[in-house]
Amino acid sequence: MLISLVNSLKKYLFFTAVLIAITTILWVNSAFAIEIDAALRTVPLNASDEQITLETKQIAEGQRLFNESCVQCHLDGGTKTNPDVDLGPLALSLATPPRNNVESIVDYLKSPTTYDGSESLAELHPSTSRSDLFPQMRNLTDSDLGVIAGYILTQPGISGEQWGGGKPKR
Repeated sequence: MLISLVNSLKKYLFFTAVLIAITTILWVNSAFAIEIDAALRTVPLNASDEQITLETKQIAEGQRLFNESCVQCHLDGGTKTNPDVDLGPLALSLATPPRNNVESIVDYLKSPTTYDGSESLAELHPSTSRSDLFPQMRNLTDSDLGVIAGYILTQPGISGEQWGGGKPKR
């Protein structure tokens, strides 16, 4: 009888612990689910100062694609091969041509050039024009490139100084 009572108590404690763990996981995940403010999701679309407000799911998709295709060299918006040029707003705006809007980043991802715009980087930087060299770019559509660009442009407002290596503003 005592053994039966102990076994029943063990089962009760086990199921109680599982229930507490599941409840905690569900509560924590819902507590940390963040809706990104529309102002942070609004980024320049083109050089004509048109703006686009991305959906939260587009930013999440951009992050997923960025992590699959770009993060090897651009962790947290830095640039592994050239730490002086990050993916922060100032560095993007000072490039030639400026790469501080969705359309210009998409153009760059199709046909990359040096920071001063004088030479092609198609042999060195992943691009859709050289998906034979960079297979991670092979299946990316213009829409995919657009959400990657949107993700890059939203990150300074979302991540703060962590994006672009935490460099101070120039």
